[in-house]
Amino acid sequence: MAEIILTEDGSHTLFVPEMNEHYHSIHGAIQESQHIFIKCGFDACKADPLNILEIGFGTGLNAFLTAIKACSGNRSVHYTSIEKYPLPGEITSSLNYHRIMGEDTRELFELIHRSPWNTDVKICNNFILNKIEGDVTASIPQGEYDLIYFDAFGPDKQPEMWTRDVFERIAAVTKENGIFVTYSAKGEVKRNLRSCGFNVTLLPGPPGKRQIIRADKKAY
Repeated sequence: MAEIILTEDGSHTLFVPEMNEHYHSIHGAIQESQHIFIKCGFDACKADPLNILEIGFGTGLNAFLTAIKACSGNRSVHYTSIEKYPLPGEITSSLNYHRIMGEDTRELFELIHRSPWNTDVKICNNFILNKIEGDVTASIPQGEYDLIYFDAFGPDKQPEMWTRDVFERIAAVTKENGIFVTYSAKGEVKRNLRSCGFNVTLLPGPPGKRQIIRADKKAY
């Protein structure tokens, strides 16, 4: 059973004893997500409307932070997230992300988690969410995506998620010049992305992480 842990920026993450792994950085869960997926992903991708595919819904943190941006902005966002092991409500209802981001975001956070799986749900005028319960190693949600949030457990914990086969299927649904962001900067990840038609760039990471990957799909 996952355990709720307090990270250094005051936000929660989960620790999975069976894997000896955290869902987010212990240096700061919100801080990490804001840096990698919002600053280096959402803010860097100028597509409008914006179609996002997230690999690993997890605690819903990335969806929540993206929804905050979308609901307060003018850009239309369709957010698709695939998760093999959805968390139970007793865990997600105990997470403190809305308390850090402001109590006015509580309803947004709760709506994201209350939303039914496997269907489009309008969260606000500018944000539609589709949470898919599924296994990315078996199938990728169909569509054309401008931005990929790749937030699976690390290559040493879930190597099957970081294979060339998975990246090939992601590349197939990523638009030309689409952006892929992830916290990992391992050599094997870079090589697999390049072999699937991505230009790979290393960017400075959040506290506790030297570098992260941002890649863009080559236009042919």
